[in-house]
Amino acid sequence: MNNRQIVLAARPTGFPCETDFELLETPTVEPADGQFLVKTSYLSVDPYMRGRMNDAPSYADPVAIGQVMVGACVGQIVQSRNARFPEGHYVSGMFGWQEYALSEGEGVRRLDPDAAPISTALHVLGMPGLTAYFGLLDIGQAEAGDTVVVSGAAGAVGSVVGQLAKLIGCRVVGVAGSDEKIRHIVTDLGYDAGFNYKTTDSYYAALKERCPNGIDVYFDNVGGPITDAVFPLLNQSAHVAICGQISQYNAVEVSQGPRLLWHLIVKRATVRGFLVLDFAEHYRKALSQLTRWYREGKLNCRERVTDGIENAPRAFIEMMQGANIGKQLVKI
Repeated sequence: MNNRQIVLAARPTGFPCETDFELLETPTVEPADGQFLVKTSYLSVDPYMRGRMNDAPSYADPVAIGQVMVGACVGQIVQSRNARFPEGHYVSGMFGWQEYALSEGEGVRRLDPDAAPISTALHVLGMPGLTAYFGLLDIGQAEAGDTVVVSGAAGAVGSVVGQLAKLIGCRVVGVAGSDEKIRHIVTDLGYDAGFNYKTTDSYYAALKERCPNGIDVYFDNVGGPITDAVFPLLNQSAHVAICGQISQYNAVEVSQGPRLLWHLIVKRATVRGFLVLDFAEHYRKALSQLTRWYREGKLNCRERVTDGIENAPRAFIEMMQGANIGKQLVKI
């Protein structure tokens, strides 16, 4: 068996392009004692990967030139010399952009395909779902009756944030980049309101109209002018969860926005950035709750699937351009 892999060929300047990646073909390696070989079924592309393509002090663990692109995958064990991970079982892990991956089991999660489709382990029942869960409930401290605003509301994380907020009794307003996405979050996901930032002249006015009682929790996936517009509308003791800043990831020069931190003084608001890894010891409990809600039909996430590992770079670029509604996956 040969293993096709996508490696990082060059560090992007600004927005990435397909020539920043290279498709290689190498022989698969037999597992040694304690190892197992996974055949990938789906791989995930996510915004955080853009930062890992840089080699700068502000980014942890950059992908080296010539190294397989980092990323979560789900797949089936086809060879095993590890009693804890027998052949035939489905698993998820950080196997990278490749058709086959060797593992010793560290950070690998066994999946039950009867409980949910295995692809959900890459979104609503995986890292995006956990990010939404902890960001909303632990960082945002959302409670029933709160007004919650979510930027990037139709993405893999944002779509789960809105649904979780509705489940606990919040009013939820979403910001997304197309009319189709706004229809999706309102009609399919239950958001109370939303607006298309690409066709809106004043983000502040749009938010003020849809949040007449102010904003108690802001879940930020985007940053930039949308976040600037939120700060003046924060309520007393509001919480801002900084999950992502996708509007800034491809910037060659960082723009100077309004300096609005003074609003936090008057409002006694809290702004906190986080990584889902901060909550690793609580994953099992959160996944149990998310799975229960999913099986009860209370959580869903649309998938946009691109076929073929050779098309993973294009899928990643299109996701960064906002082409996906819900989770962008690559089917191997």
